[in-house]
Amino acid sequence: MRFSGKTALITGAASGMGLLTSQLLHEEGAHVVMLDVNAEALKEQAGRIGCDSKTVDVRNYNEIEDAVAYARERYGSINITVSYAGGNASRVCKEGKPFYKMALESLDWGIDVNFRAPLYMARAVVGIMMEQKSGVIVNIGSIDGVTGGAGGADYSAEKAGLIGLTKSLGLLGAPYGFRSVCVSPGPVMTREAMKNMRTPMGRAAEVREVVDLVLYLCSDQAAFITGTNYIIDGGRACAGGLY
Repeated sequence: MRFSGKTALITGAASGMGLLTSQLLHEEGAHVVMLDVNAEALKEQAGRIGCDSKTVDVRNYNEIEDAVAYARERYGSINITVSYAGGNASRVCKEGKPFYKMALESLDWGIDVNFRAPLYMARAVVGIMMEQKSGVIVNIGSIDGVTGGAGGADYSAEKAGLIGLTKSLGLLGAPYGFRSVCVSPGPVMTREAMKNMRTPMGRAAEVREVVDLVLYLCSDQAAFITGTNYIIDGGRACAGGLY
């Protein structure tokens, strides 16, 4: 019960890594408020695992702020935030085009969800964490933010930005007792197509493997870790661009 009595806000919580993180935090004693733009899926999954939830479009600061206020009023603190909501704009917006041919609206979607939303979340909770002198902000990056990616310059730039945000929040939070970390996965089996992404280890990560790292970083076992980026990619980053 590493998270007994703690309050966690998880974006992108209706599926994949966000859903499993919510479930495991709940099982270890946390008050979890699951956030997602998909109201129907969110209600179903939150009800199934017994967590609280709020429908939130992470591109809207007011909706994030309202969710933070709701969680704090109901549970008394904000101890953990994990920003899973995101995705490659070319795929999500069904562009199927290289970066230089993508619609500006799709580029804006990627910036808003992959970078602006975690920035908004940090803006909404930092003051609370400074006041309570504790807390953990987890940003979910990508190996593309470390290595770059010719097929998605926008996505790589957004995820690289999260590493810089994490470092800055780590420095900001250190005197006040709150931490910030970034987790940058390679391919993860959140969808079938991930099987096609090669790694030196010959497979994609299981969802649980990434989530276990996130939970460790959220826990008091990682109390001396802040401002750092954790790569979990099956060796892609050290493969010299071969994968």
